[in-house]
Amino acid sequence: MGIISITGDLGSGKSTVAKRICAVLGYEYFSTGTIQRKIAASRGIDTLQLNKDCKADKSVDDYIDGCLKAMNTDGTDNIVLDSRMAWFFVHKSFKVYLTARAEVAADRVFHDDKRSGEPVGDTLTVMNNLLARQREENERFKEFYNADCYNRANFDLVLDTSDLSVEEVTAAIIAAYRSK
Repeated sequence: MGIISITGDLGSGKSTVAKRICAVLGYEYFSTGTIQRKIAASRGIDTLQLNKDCKADKSVDDYIDGCLKAMNTDGTDNIVLDSRMAWFFVHKSFKVYLTARAEVAADRVFHDDKRSGEPVGDTLTVMNNLLARQREENERFKEFYNADCYNRANFDLVLDTSDLSVEEVTAAIIAAYRSK
């Protein structure tokens, strides 16, 4: 019983793995990325532009952060958080950072027909947009919260998914989570 927070590089498989962990453990799934994509769509923009807009308008971050912070005291349990900042806000979570080589991440996003609200183009354009979005987010998080998403010491487990299957990543996370 507990909370697992999964963050990491865009396109590293966070959502896919988080959902698989939920299926294996019977946990609930919570995604802040889904919330962001819905907000971006309602404003008629993509997620990269939303991240840029969030530098001047903290209302989106404040809303999402509030949902996460509440999990420290509201009895939330048996949940996997697919979120860039849950590791920072949900102190009692098992913190996982997934990474992937940029070209692998871009190829995954490029071929994911279920993903919406992302900038489009060829694989190189997608890769550059993913890197720009991640840079925007990390700069914003560093400025607003003094949270360093690149400091791997903040996490209980760091895993490169570039050459691993979803099943291998899921098994590694569950094993580390259970042993903690």
